[in-house]
Amino acid sequence: MKKIIECVPNISTSDPRTVELILEEIKKTINAFLLDYTFDDYYNRLVVSFVGNKESVLEASLNAAFKALELIDMRKHKGQHPRIGAVDVVPFIPIKNVTMENCIELARKFGETLAEKCSVPVYLYGDAATKPERKDLDWIRKGEYEKLAEMMIKSERKPDFGPAIFNPKAGATVTGARKLMAGFNVNLGTADLKVAKKIAKALHAKKGGFSNVKAMAASIPEKNITQIGMSISDFEKTPIYRVFELLKVEAARYNVPIIDSEFCGMTPLKALIDIAAYYVKIGNLTEDRVLEIAVQNAIEKGKGESNS
Repeated sequence: MKKIIECVPNISTSDPRTVELILEEIKKTINAFLLDYTFDDYYNRLVVSFVGNKESVLEASLNAAFKALELIDMRKHKGQHPRIGAVDVVPFIPIKNVTMENCIELARKFGETLAEKCSVPVYLYGDAATKPERKDLDWIRKGEYEKLAEMMIKSERKPDFGPAIFNPKAGATVTGARKLMAGFNVNLGTADLKVAKKIAKALHAKKGGFSNVKAMAASIPEKNITQIGMSISDFEKTPIYRVFELLKVEAARYNVPIIDSEFCGMTPLKALIDIAAYYVKIGNLTEDRVLEIAVQNAIEKGKGESNS
């Protein structure tokens, strides 16, 4: 029975050579499989997705983090995305035949090892959090890298692993366990960041928007546009089409056209089915009615019967 875990490191770089060397650490790990990666100048951030079993995912995530900490200097880092460190956040996600508890255990091993070997303060978040407030990534990142030194010495903000001592080159790392989420970005036909921020505010959970949505506005100068970057932590409770419809209403309010949209990282099939069902009015679409999924299920069932 295959056990599959996904890891999605978010690393503070957009330097192509640095990206290449970090990815190489994952590619050379036996039983770890790189699925996707994206990076850009305006966020100055690398988002990687790979899968494997417990052993290979832990090995690949640590080696990628070691390489990132070797190559990245946070004292020189600037970007529009919130961050507190070179290896900013490393979540572990159960995909197949593993539990959330397995991922929590992996996050703890990752954090403990990284802190011990690299003297980097590490925080646990999400389902691995040691305190209720630490479940929220925004709470941990408050003040970002620039205020990390003064924040982490507060008693309630001491790291879960490693020294409560500011590491100026590496910053700090957050790791944890979470469910599958959807990263969804929408590009707006305006360079006015103030307007984009107003639209993002209407979507963001803590600012009156949807309970499972974090939204931020970013400028993309080379295209003379702005982007609403969103993380939808529970796309089943808050489907993407519902978020997009509200975004359309808010954009129309400011006479801002929507240029296009994109997914950041891998996209769960359930999220795509919800979109198709809503916009094309498909009433009988389920995962097992998708051709590729049906073929895969039939093959796996056949293997199981032939081995019995």
